[in-house]
Amino acid sequence: MNHQDDPGDQGYCLGRLAAVGLDAEGTVTSWSDEAAALLEQPAASVLGHPFLRLLIATPGDPAPSALPASGIVRLRQGAAGEVAVCLRLIALEPPARGSVLLLAPAGAAREWGHAVSLLRAIMRQESLGFGIHGDDLRVQLTNLTAGGPHTAPVAPGDRLQDYLPAPDAAAVEAVFSEVLRTGEPVLRHRQRTRSRVTPEHHWVFSLSAFRLEDADGRPTGVAAMVRDITEEERVQRDRELLHRAALRIGPSLRPDRIARALADVIVEGFADYASVDLYEPVLLGDSAPTDRQGGRTRFVRAAAARAAGPWPEQLLQVGAPYPALPDSPALRRLQHGETLVLDRGQVESALGDPGLTRTMVPAAATSLAVAPLIAGGGVLGSVSAWRTADSDRFDAGEGELLTEIASRAAIGVENARRFTREHQAAAVLRERLLPPTLTDTPAAETAGAYRSADSGTGVSGDWFDVIELPSMRTAFVIGDVIGHDLAAAATMGRLRTAIQTYADLELEPSEILARAEQLVARMAAEAGPEQWDTVGATCLCAVYDPTTCTCVLASAGHPSPLLIGPDGTTRILDLPHNPPLSAGGTPFLSATVDMAPGSVLAMYTDGLLRTPEFRSGWDWQRVQDELGAGMREHRPLRKWCDGLMPAPTEATLSDDVAILLARTRRVDPGDVSHWEFRADPASVADARTLAERQLADWHLEHLAFTAELVISELITNAIRYAEGPVSLRLIRGRALICEVGDDSNTQPRLIRAAETDEGGRGLYIVAQCTSRWGCRYGQKGKTIWTELPLSGEEDRAPHLVPS
Repeated sequence: MNHQDDPGDQGYCLGRLAAVGLDAEGTVTSWSDEAAALLEQPAASVLGHPFLRLLIATPGDPAPSALPASGIVRLRQGAAGEVAVCLRLIALEPPARGSVLLLAPAGAAREWGHAVSLLRAIMRQESLGFGIHGDDLRVQLTNLTAGGPHTAPVAPGDRLQDYLPAPDAAAVEAVFSEVLRTGEPVLRHRQRTRSRVTPEHHWVFSLSAFRLEDADGRPTGVAAMVRDITEEERVQRDRELLHRAALRIGPSLRPDRIARALADVIVEGFADYASVDLYEPVLLGDSAPTDRQGGRTRFVRAAAARAAGPWPEQLLQVGAPYPALPDSPALRRLQHGETLVLDRGQVESALGDPGLTRTMVPAAATSLAVAPLIAGGGVLGSVSAWRTADSDRFDAGEGELLTEIASRAAIGVENARRFTREHQAAAVLRERLLPPTLTDTPAAETAGAYRSADSGTGVSGDWFDVIELPSMRTAFVIGDVIGHDLAAAATMGRLRTAIQTYADLELEPSEILARAEQLVARMAAEAGPEQWDTVGATCLCAVYDPTTCTCVLASAGHPSPLLIGPDGTTRILDLPHNPPLSAGGTPFLSATVDMAPGSVLAMYTDGLLRTPEFRSGWDWQRVQDELGAGMREHRPLRKWCDGLMPAPTEATLSDDVAILLARTRRVDPGDVSHWEFRADPASVADARTLAERQLADWHLEHLAFTAELVISELITNAIRYAEGPVSLRLIRGRALICEVGDDSNTQPRLIRAAETDEGGRGLYIVAQCTSRWGCRYGQKGKTIWTELPLSGEEDRAPHLVPS
């Protein structure tokens, strides 16, 4: 008889029970050897005596008068000891009289109870498979008697090969045999096996096993727990695949390289074959068709990869054009953005031609997933993944994964296509570096004009710019870079961008030129010693404030502008002389000019002085007379530019010409309020009160709460850091502008305070309550400004004096 027939003494109840016979009065009539061992009392010392005298009463309770039917009690052990036992009193039926008392150590009884509870709990688990296998590895006990989503029902006596495929059963049997031999447990062993329920799919389970032993330490079998981790493995694989795809596809800006990276990623654990086909013009930077009609598009195989070995020769090779495919429902679905999951039979039916099948379908392939590459509204191509009979067939979930990978790849291909297109168009874009010729801001309406010298390239280094600034201000910039070639255009582009950035930082015009000077010096150093003297520029920068009708101007070797008053009077502004942007070492000086509303500021490059008109007798007085007449006749600024610029039919120009005219405006004084306060915390309440009153006058009561909160935060900060008075200015325009000024140059910093911080939230609150905010510095102190949108009146124009 083996262990399966007789479990023997494995340390549980039958081998540890002690039996005692009692008569009707409770006198001991029989005493087993187990009882003598448990209580260390020989039979002679207890036979004929009441068993009750061995029972020890609980302290504080009276002596027991009868034995309990069951429970845990304390009995006398040996001469002076005691032992806790679990007892059960079983009455005998007549004609026998008396009873049988069963005793067991209390600790062993508890252990048996826990063991039974644990086994019952494990057997009830639905997501955890459990089984006990004998030393011959046959099933003795299992909770898989009904089978599972991947396994057939398991019955006691079954061998592993009865419910697992033979190769997988052998692998699991080897694990069990090793556990049985060594006693070393196996934890979370990953086992992949083909499903007995759906043989076309595999499933993965986590296996843990440990050896079972009897009370003497002899091996009796193996206990095993299994958990289906197929979905977990799939999620992890999908996540890793997406990560690899992002890493491989992201860095490249060439469509063909992205296609190759995509094919390589697909065959790394997802498919056995992969190919990427792209619309041919996409490789050249052209847009993909948006009608999604595959019959009129030209596709080429951009990349192909195989998990094991080279790409088969009989299949369509990389670089080869796509053959004409017959119209089919599957192809139309793909063209309209749908990912397809098909078996081989469906693919062959869609192709309808054995020769086409040999060219397009790998010989061993059994399943196909194909996803379109769609970006910018057009079909860029498609990515195809094939699996052979050794792999699971694609399912809908894997089709969705391929769709996600394809969407990311499509973005990469589209970006690469655009890069190619933009690279090819770089020469054309260099001619379009100038801003719109007409602009309209709260500070001014402007008109600009430009004509390049005939240098054979059509590009040069002259430029003008109109930069709208916070607090309704506007910057006007005009400049002239040395040279008339592509290098001059590149220098101009860098310089213009830098000045825009400096202006956005709300620097003073003199400071803008100082920083531009540093950039020009850096570009000269980059040009090398042989060409450093070819890098330089002149520039005129002006910032106009329509609330004060003042304009701050600074020139770096540039011709001074003309100012035409509303009455037509014209004068050349006398600005401080500063060197061009190349000499270096000299601080830039600026001038402040009052400008009546409706005045025109005329800025130009020195090429205007070299036009045929000037060579044929024009002089500055004539120019001033022409500009004054334009003002008095209320000509549009566009016509002013046309009158000053050389006609398109004129002879070649010796220098580029750029003109910028700005007709200034003034914000209605009723839309501006200004107050000054002492640097006293009590001033915060005064500021709120005045602001609330002003907002009521402007019918902006709905902004009062937010505006007061912003004003409180800004003035509180100003009082904290400033030494002198604090100013508050409100401007009603397209937005409500709140400005708080102080004499401190402390840099405001926006931070995200921690939950335990007691401060640091002021600017964060301001930023959350406003559409935008910023800070600018003056000769002394700084101004922090914010903008609050006018709800329901976002497009409201400021009250301006007509030009």
